[in-house]
Amino acid sequence: GMAALINYSATSAIGFFMSLYLQYLKGFESRTAGLIMISQPLAMTVLSPLAGRLSDKYNSGVIASIGMGLTATGLLLLCFITPATQVYTIVALLIIMGTGFGLFSSPNSNAIMSSVEKRYLGVASGVVGTMRMVGQMLSMGIAMMLIALFIGKKPIDTSTYPGLVSAMRTGFVIFSIL
Repeated sequence: GMAALINYSATSAIGFFMSLYLQYLKGFESRTAGLIMISQPLAMTVLSPLAGRLSDKYNSGVIASIGMGLTATGLLLLCFITPATQVYTIVALLIIMGTGFGLFSSPNSNAIMSSVEKRYLGVASGVVGTMRMVGQMLSMGIAMMLIALFIGKKPIDTSTYPGLVSAMRTGFVIFSIL
């Protein structure tokens, strides 16, 4: 449960920051930004079923840990992005994180669900869902706090782009540590 909380706390605001980055700093329309960002959930979609099957045969904790490691690696590399970073680099990092998340999610749920008696499966599922939602809220709370600290109440425009970059990079450092 705690692993899920930490993982979601470290990953949920990635989409928010990347959307702002791609639209404001790279100048893409929202549709193009969305198509670039879809690389992460596509990697998750491809890997999750495989990771679920692997966790049935092998230690799910090891598979989930490998997934967390990949996600942390992608987040660490995102700490170094600038407005000049190439789009293919961003896509590669999103794929790395999507792969990591795909390897984490199913095995983590499998480990939790297989550790409880059958009569407590509903409770275990509820705990997993709660950890996911609390993690997502923490992640977005961190992102919003950083936007407030680095940009304040000003609109995002060319004068606040340096603040946006600082907020994102600080967020990615915090998320990497998580």
